[in-house]
Amino acid sequence: MFAGFSRAHDIIETVTYESNSVAETEAIAGDLARRMNPGSCIALHGELGAGKTQFVRGIVKALGGDGRAVSSPTFVLLHVYDCPTMKVFHLDAYRVLGGDDFEAIGFRELLEQNGIVVVEWAARVAGLLPLDAISVTITATSETTRQIEIK
Repeated sequence: MFAGFSRAHDIIETVTYESNSVAETEAIAGDLARRMNPGSCIALHGELGAGKTQFVRGIVKALGGDGRAVSSPTFVLLHVYDCPTMKVFHLDAYRVLGGDDFEAIGFRELLEQNGIVVVEWAARVAGLLPLDAISVTITATSETTRQIEIK
């Protein structure tokens, strides 16, 4: 038992990276992807243009998928990328006003498909996310530099 925590998974570790290029952002995402288990959920946070979709591209590439196929699902809510190791379900909650749209596309079922579920603009559907979702916040610190915080 850890002091102050009832269970080991209650410990929240935060790791912060600095990315100086798109390639570095993809590499950070790839490193995270290789550590993910099927059924994991990633909640992406960041302003428009911060690099959320680029982060997803890094996840897909690291899992052996076609990074060129990755695009923002803002208008369709969901893209599915078939990777050799597992599928990546890429959702975008930017235009979602509540959880109804996510419920309509079967969000809870996606969490049970043994893939990785990645949600851009995750704060808009926070009540639907699993408690153990990994939070990734991308902040532009200059035109080409990003701070990436993974918790």
